[in-house]
Amino acid sequence: MREFLAEADQAARQLGQDANHMWTAFGPTNVDIHRVATAGELGDMQVAIDLGPRIDTSSLPTERRTRHNIEVARALSAHNRVDDALAVILEAESWAPEQVRSHYLARELVLTWVRNQRGRPSRAMADLADRLHVV
Repeated sequence: MREFLAEADQAARQLGQDANHMWTAFGPTNVDIHRVATAGELGDMQVAIDLGPRIDTSSLPTERRTRHNIEVARALSAHNRVDDALAVILEAESWAPEQVRSHYLARELVLTWVRNQRGRPSRAMADLADRLHVV
């Protein structure tokens, strides 16, 4: 994974900017997004938390931005920062509600948050859980 990311980073630096040629959304930002996602998949949530929120995804297609927010929410949630994670998911939902509502990871996160709440979940969390049909 590190070799692949290093190779992608080198190609992105040669490109010199984020681009969306042939719908690839490839560039330095996308490589950083993949660093966050792979860190999350490998269970290194600290790397995902350290890098994820600092990445400016505003120039990327909505799908990439949304998926990145879901990955950041997973990392924040793993560190018991549920309120921050919820805010990140809600931001993503404002960009691409259909993507958040159908993504397995977003649905899994929200279901876990609702189940782990002591007492009633916040209105924002309950409404999101309802929109995702997880409760």
